[in-house]
Amino acid sequence: MYVAVVHAELHLPLALSLKDKRQVLNRIKDRMRNLHAAVAEVDHADLWQRAALGIVAISTTADHVEQQLAAAADEIDRVEPGLVTRTEIEFLA
Repeated sequence: MYVAVVHAELHLPLALSLKDKRQVLNRIKDRMRNLHAAVAEVDHADLWQRAALGIVAISTTADHVEQQLAAAADEIDRVEPGLVTRTEIEFLA
């Protein structure tokens, strides 16, 4: 079994309140459910224009996990273009 996490940093320049930020993050989270990946806001919860998401995938092969997480990162950029400032994939033992 392989488990991996993507840590994605986002910049939300149009968010003028926590409500605006929450709307964007909820759209992203809804899309992640379709990709069978778990997602949670893991940092910067009190900042309006910054967010950090943790996205987790589990599979029987490392390639499949990597494909799932790459698809998740691509989906974030497709749903909300230009928001992702940094991504990092980490495989857990």
